[in-house]
Amino acid sequence: MLARDFGLTETQRDFRRMAAEFVDAEIAPNAREWDRTEHVDQSVVRRLGELGFLGLTLDERYGGVDADMLSYVLVTEELGRGDSAVRGIVSVSLGLVSKTIAAHGTEEQKQEWLPRLISGEALGCFGLTEPGTGSDAGSLSTRAERDGGDWVINGSKMFITNGTWAKVALTFARTSETGITAFLVPTGSPGFTAREIKGKLGLRGQATAELTYDNVRVPDSARLGEVGKGLGIALGTLSRGRISVAAGAVGVAQAALDAATRYATERDQFGKPIASFQLVQELLADAAVDVQASRLLTHQVARMADAGMKPKEYATDASAAKYHASETAVRVTNNCLQVFGGYGFIDEYPVGKYVRDARVLTLYEGTSQVQKLIIGRDLTGVNAMT
Repeated sequence: MLARDFGLTETQRDFRRMAAEFVDAEIAPNAREWDRTEHVDQSVVRRLGELGFLGLTLDERYGGVDADMLSYVLVTEELGRGDSAVRGIVSVSLGLVSKTIAAHGTEEQKQEWLPRLISGEALGCFGLTEPGTGSDAGSLSTRAERDGGDWVINGSKMFITNGTWAKVALTFARTSETGITAFLVPTGSPGFTAREIKGKLGLRGQATAELTYDNVRVPDSARLGEVGKGLGIALGTLSRGRISVAAGAVGVAQAALDAATRYATERDQFGKPIASFQLVQELLADAAVDVQASRLLTHQVARMADAGMKPKEYATDASAAKYHASETAVRVTNNCLQVFGGYGFIDEYPVGKYVRDARVLTLYEGTSQVQKLIIGRDLTGVNAMT
């Protein structure tokens, strides 16, 4: 089997081992039912907090866990192996919200939100995407206007992970014709509503929502960072977030490969296990190499972050990892379903869910096409996005 431990410290191996044990005991056995009912048991949030998975890399003063980015990636991969819906809870609440508060928040904001988010008492959601604005984040239309010492927010957001569970929505709103500002909006604020989106192709257990802001009033103390600097915060956050999406994609691809390998050794056709057929082995071998290549790309960018590089310095590498890993997840899960034949088409086996969950990874936090344009811009110096 291709090596997965090379270059890892014992501490990093311990984080992965703890995550794997949690996934095998509490996530994987429930994933099919959560997918069928379109609802992850919310008690899992508290368990994620108890295990420290919602505080990885954050300051211990707020309840965080002393861990590097690579350890976070290893945990995220294991969660993706168990259920991408659960992985998404952590990637968004920790990766997009808590880490952004830690990087850009005032001490008062950190004290107010980080202990609750880290413990699992509260979750965060990332309010950037809108009904009419996806890849072109700079054209968002949600507005925030000053009213004395407050801001009044109007608009809507779409496809927001954790949207109906979150206690705080990290919201990006236009505050001038050219400026976007970030706000920490408590979801209990008057005028704030969240409507859960059902009937998704994948990530069915995840609480995905449309958010509506109808004259939502927040004090200036809820502003995160400087006025007009919110787009830079969002883009830097997405560069970090793409690392965890890549790791989650590696996890779901690994889960499909594990399931297909087991099935190929157990399923008999023509008097022998299908693993003995060359074309089945080709499907498995191609999958194994693709998964390992994506894993190494993801580990590389995590190590860049651990070396102290800023998000803008590793943004292209994060895009490369996210692009390769998400497309790999689609290809690997589809080929692994082929190993199952007709049985892959029913949810008695998990590989169909892996196919569905993998597909969205090429869409959110920047489509594969956007990642290619980021990489191309870095190679040529020419911006093809505008």
